[in-house]
Amino acid sequence: MPLKKAREAADGFADQLAERFDLESEWEGDTLHFSRAGVSGSLALHKHQVVVKARLGLLLSAFKTTFEAHINDNLDRVFGAPAAPPKKPSPRKRA
Repeated sequence: MPLKKAREAADGFADQLAERFDLESEWEGDTLHFSRAGVSGSLALHKHQVVVKARLGLLLSAFKTTFEAHINDNLDRVFGAPAAPPKKPSPRKRA
C-alpha cells in the first residue's frame, strides 16, 4: 500500500480509536502518536509494515485483551488481511 493511502487508512483507524476509547492523536513524521489518561502509544508506518505499540496504565491494564482485539481486528480491516503464518517444517521420514 502506498504511503499516502496508508496514512489515510491510519487516520481512519485513529478516528475509530478516538470514538471508541476517547484517544487523541497527532502525526510526527510517519508515526501517529495517540494518548489519553492511562493509555499512550504509536502507529508507525514503514514501507511494508505497520507497527503498533501501546502502553496501558495500571487501571486500564485489566482491559488489555479488549484493546488488543479491537486494534487487531481494525488493523486487519483497514490495512488488509494479516500475513499468513509461517509454514511448519514437514516431519522427516525415517529410513
